[in-house]
Amino acid sequence: MITAVDSSVLLDVLCDDPVHADSSSAALYTAMGEGRLIVCECVLAEIRPALSEPDLRTFLKDWHLDFVPATIESAMLAGKHFDHYLKRGGREGRVMPDFLIGAHAQLHAQRLLARDRGYLRDYFKSLKLFIPEKPKTLNADPL
Repeated sequence: MITAVDSSVLLDVLCDDPVHADSSSAALYTAMGEGRLIVCECVLAEIRPALSEPDLRTFLKDWHLDFVPATIESAMLAGKHFDHYLKRGGREGRVMPDFLIGAHAQLHAQRLLARDRGYLRDYFKSLKLFIPEKPKTLNADPL
């Protein structure tokens, strides 16, 4: 199985996010055990600020993440969904990379490993999602 990986999951691991790092790391290991992991340009660009270029290359190698460039078809699909988003009243800006990542995954992978913020299910209905388990909340011990 080919799993595209979203930057949110990789940043959880890279930055050792106190809430999401463990579940994102576990999901990455699961996906790695089930097949190939891929990333696109947007994902690399979004995680690059967290690492130097040599360290990023090492990170990709260590996690068996293959770079698969976008195609004109995936760019067109992202634009189609983004147009629909704008016509529904969405605002331009930050979300375009999310549409590019979703379209890339839909055309180049069998699923996307991501922490869905709603737009994936809304705009990429045929895209299979692999969402890390929600972190367990810590309950304070009663005294």
